Amino acid sequence: MSAPPAPPPPPPLPPPPARPSGAQLLKAALEQGGPGAEDDLRELLRRRRASFSEHLKWLLCNQPVPSLIQEGPQCGLVALWMAGAILHPPRAVSLEEVVQVALERGYTAQGEMFSAADVARLAEEVFPCQAELLSGGLEGQNHEKILQHLLAGLPLLIPYDEDSNHEPCLRRGYKAHWAVVSGALLGLRGGSQLPACQEDKEMPRLFHATPPCAPLPLGAVAETYLLSKQGKSCRYQLWDYRQVQESNAQLTDFSPRRATDGKVYVVPAGGVREGLCGQAVLLHPLPAR
Repeated sequence: MSAPPAPPPPPPLPPPPARPSGAQLLKAALEQGGPGAEDDLRELLRRRRASFSEHLKWLLCNQPVPSLIQEGPQCGLVALWMAGAILHPPRAVSLEEVVQVALERGYTAQGEMFSAADVARLAEEVFPCQAELLSGGLEGQNHEKILQHLLAGLPLLIPYDEDSNHEPCLRRGYKAHWAVVSGALLGLRGGSQLPACQEDKEMPRLFHATPPCAPLPLGAVAETYLLSKQGKSCRYQLWDYRQVQESNAQLTDFSPRRATDGKVYVVPAGGVREGLCGQAVLLHPLPAR
């Protein structure tokens, strides 16, 4: 008697799911800046409304910014990508392109960016924009310049020390991180002239303005909060300006943990103090021809 036929081989396993392409990741990130982001912003304001003085009028001016989650120490490059998307949403520059140029120019080795000047140079190369490097801290004339820049609907890149909740803290630069600032919430003194805006239907004394807004004198502003995003969360964060300024002003030292992790990092000759301390980058669109 002949042996029974061998059973048929099992069907092949299905192929693993394809890794999303750069274009797919780009599309998903841009969608993160849509209506859901607006709901996220309203919820943030509702949670924080108790901290806003009832004696001030509050003006919100924000340019919606897409979200992108970083992989590894890419915070500066991701923040730059988000800022570039505000300026030129039709031109799909992928994060991979930004990273590649940064590597080729020697600005980074692992994705890190410890030089605000290099961030400015990189911005001008990968996006059609003009980058303005601020130094000397975020107070005084720089505070005024930042305020008018955000009212115009233009993005700002700020290095700071990141706490566990992603907010600014004071760690001497050990937790150096980058964020993109897309707008501001301003507490205006009584009698201040508001730009064109609409009062919020749910939160009294809160007014919404669509950028670009008319300039406001710094003397009319009693309190300033910055609307920010960074590469470890898709959500907006609202930071007190002084908290950001103080964190930015004490970026002086390279993290001992990073110094001993066996990896190579690109750090300016003068260290973190030279590269980041008291600095920020304003991005401007190129003048119309």
